[in-house]
Amino acid sequence: MARGYEPRLNRKSAPWALIGIPAISVLLGSLTALPPNIATYPFLPPLGLLMLLAWRTLVRDLWPSWVPLLFGFFDDLFSGQPMGSAMLLWTSVFLILDIFDRWMMWRDYRQDWIIAGTLIAIVLLAGVGIANSAGGATPVIVILPQILVSVLAFPLAVRACAWLDQWRWRL
Repeated sequence: MARGYEPRLNRKSAPWALIGIPAISVLLGSLTALPPNIATYPFLPPLGLLMLLAWRTLVRDLWPSWVPLLFGFFDDLFSGQPMGSAMLLWTSVFLILDIFDRWMMWRDYRQDWIIAGTLIAIVLLAGVGIANSAGGATPVIVILPQILVSVLAFPLAVRACAWLDQWRWRL
């Protein structure tokens, strides 16, 4: 065998890496809302949601449909949204993606981007609706730049998840 050669077939990856690396990336994405940032308008995309959607579109059978409840609970703790909003919205996103998986057997990258962009916009708009029903008074037009940035940042999240996916199989 040549020096530096690693076989790719029949490799066993570390069990903690197969589930742990995607979960940690989603949790770290949710923690980006923790450092204080001063902005007149919300501009930072919900990176936890972007990472969750990116992992879901890359590896469809990575998590069962109830896992977004846990990730949404963690995101609700740090995002400042009313408790339960991300749990409801992220689980709804997973269920909608399950419907798309049954309806569209094979999707390409552009279709995934359109579906994810639509779901991101719906989640952000519904989040404003939930926050306003809990006593907030934010007009919907304020989050339009955040929706645009989030939809445009989705391919970067998919790229980061693809890199992490390659890395987790090497461990």
